[in-house]
Amino acid sequence: MVNPLTLPDERQQIILDRIASGERVIAGQLAREFNTSEDTIRRDLRELAAAGKCRRVYGGALPLSPASGSLAARRAEAPERKAALGRAAAALVAPGQTLLIDAGSTNAAIARALKPGIALTVATNAPDIAAGLVGRPGIELIMIGGRVDPRSGAALGARALRDVGDLRVDLAFLGACAIDPEAGLAAFEAEEAEFKRRIAARAKAVVAAMTTDKLGTTAPFAVGPASLLADLVVEAEAPAAIIAALAAQGVRIHLAAEAAR
Repeated sequence: MVNPLTLPDERQQIILDRIASGERVIAGQLAREFNTSEDTIRRDLRELAAAGKCRRVYGGALPLSPASGSLAARRAEAPERKAALGRAAAALVAPGQTLLIDAGSTNAAIARALKPGIALTVATNAPDIAAGLVGRPGIELIMIGGRVDPRSGAALGARALRDVGDLRVDLAFLGACAIDPEAGLAAFEAEEAEFKRRIAARAKAVVAAMTTDKLGTTAPFAVGPASLLADLVVEAEAPAAIIAALAAQGVRIHLAAEAAR
């Protein structure tokens, strides 16, 4: 048990250290550990959340998913790891399917990893992904239009939602910002979350490929439960407990080959 005389600032720092390490914190457990009331712990968590240091969820708090930087910065981050995820995700694609590839640097790796010459129809809301696919043999490309958000590199808003509404796709590769077995899938912006929900509604199956730092985290805007995914592609060292909890919800888990770091 932590010293019951721990000062509020010290208590909050201990809680924050655990959250920063990726640990889920539960108000009831913390109350027993600190020998204080759950109301006190909930107040601590509210204050930490208000400071942008975590996100409150039912019964406790979760770490925030790493904030997305600029599009150029995301493209340059961990390219070997994303390439490995891309190859594993692309292996789920069958000839003749219609795909929807959401914006995102890992999804761009999926597009690059599609088998050369494979016959596919691919829709995307990401100009960079479209540019990489245009003219590739076998691929019929559909560009989802609308205002392009400079941070995410995605076409969002009413026009993009309308374009997606006209589609019926076999596989939707969702650009997921965060996932947790209990808190579900989440995004950093309201328009992103709305677009991702629309994607999921138009697809026979939804797939996501995610780096380990996004597992067991959350973001401000809910997309849906984790069970929204049919398949999740993760890195070889993904936390076993999180993976097991997601698999228990019916999500098929695929491990990417370990990439050089």
